[in-house]
Amino acid sequence: MNASEPVFIDVDGAAIAVRQARGSAPGIVWLGGYKSDMLGTKAEALAAWTAGEGRAYLRHDYSGHGESGGDFADGTISKWLVESLAVFRRFSKGKQILVGSSMGAWIALRMVQELRQADEDRVAGLVLLAPAPDFTVELIEPVLTKAQKRDLSKKGFFAEPSDYSDEPYIYTRALIEDGRVNRVMTGPIDTHCPVHILQGLADPDVPSGHALKLAALLPSDDVTLSLIPDGDHRLSRAEDLDMLKRAVGDLVKRAA
Repeated sequence: MNASEPVFIDVDGAAIAVRQARGSAPGIVWLGGYKSDMLGTKAEALAAWTAGEGRAYLRHDYSGHGESGGDFADGTISKWLVESLAVFRRFSKGKQILVGSSMGAWIALRMVQELRQADEDRVAGLVLLAPAPDFTVELIEPVLTKAQKRDLSKKGFFAEPSDYSDEPYIYTRALIEDGRVNRVMTGPIDTHCPVHILQGLADPDVPSGHALKLAALLPSDDVTLSLIPDGDHRLSRAEDLDMLKRAVGDLVKRAA
């Protein structure tokens, strides 16, 4: 498979777009954020870095995202988790470093839980950027307005303007209800692998307190928390990308 051309696999009726570059293990698996795609700045920076290192690299678009099929409004954490596990199991071999951005960090943490439950101990490390696990419960539900609650009840969704797209963000009742059954921040999180969190202190979407809460739930001897004073939610500046590559590289060395 050529890394510049996606292939598609069917997962529960949705055509999921996948890009894979073969190389040495441990490989790197990219998990994007809510309404982002696998051709974004951070994903592409990792593609260039892994190519230079001769390291395997795997990425995909969730249904309703990027080049994948399906309707974005039909998506839930459970649905995107199933797709991510299907891609992981089909296209990766050996130990892998999961790199999750924003919502992708939630998917990554849930993947670790599901893989370990199935006795698939292949995750050698996690790099979580502006992590937003449990964001529907922790960050959205507590601040819902009366109008948003009314829209959820009557229309099944509400829309919010996006700073990152001309199209508004859609949050559905199904997404929010499904988020409650996928929570990971309800107690200690045992990933059985080292974790490096990168969090911007100027992030308007995911407050730094959320990353601090997550770090507190992880084993202290296996977690590194890097706070970036002027970093925003995207963490896509040159200095942010350099920090991302160093974090991934450090976990690769630990896993090799």
